[in-house]
Amino acid sequence: MPRKKSKTRMYFHEGTEQGIVDYNATDDWREKNAIYNEHLRQPFEKLVENIIHTFKFYHFDVPTETVKHEVISFMITRLDKYKQGKGKAFSYFSVVVKNWLICHNNANYKKMKTHTDVIDLKHKDVKKVVYEEKDIEKREGSMFYNSVIDYWKTNTETVFKKQRDIDIAYSIIDLMDRVESIEIFNKKALYILLREISGAQTQHITKVLNVMRNHFKTLNTQWEQSGYISASGSSRAY
Repeated sequence: MPRKKSKTRMYFHEGTEQGIVDYNATDDWREKNAIYNEHLRQPFEKLVENIIHTFKFYHFDVPTETVKHEVISFMITRLDKYKQGKGKAFSYFSVVVKNWLICHNNANYKKMKTHTDVIDLKHKDVKKVVYEEKDIEKREGSMFYNSVIDYWKTNTETVFKKQRDIDIAYSIIDLMDRVESIEIFNKKALYILLREISGAQTQHITKVLNVMRNHFKTLNTQWEQSGYISASGSSRAY
């Protein structure tokens, strides 16, 4: 069976998405403020807190609470960029939050690393510094992988127009989402699994995979150059 879109966290639901739409629909700042306080404040704060602690964005020289407020302020400036029907609000703003945190976290880490490189390490635990750097590199690889998944959750229905291809893409995203629990390393076996999940033929799966592979090259370049992946999708449809 084709993979269905997963439900968002309970704190970020359809009412939250409608609140964003209502917020964008009015020019009355008193009404905007009321909508934000009633429908958006709590889910926005929870979303940011979860992402900060899940991905361990701790390389800031200010308290986490201050970082949270800065991220939420940025989210508010992006509210008018969200368009209903172009993907779930939860996925869109998850990408917005992660991109902001990745960009600023990486910049702060580089400053910290530069400072560490030039100071005298004679009285420091050098092994600890090395392990911390390796841990950060591993974490950044995980952040890139999850950013790619978020990109496809937001843009699948923009990139692909045929329902068959959309279903295949969501099946691939499903496997990417639970890759750690899948004990399959054989390409042929993965194709068989994808056929079972999507109900599609191998040639159609290959076509979708090739499109996603081409996007991956662009996403990887974007990550290396800017430290984050843009949430905006491709205008080219398949």
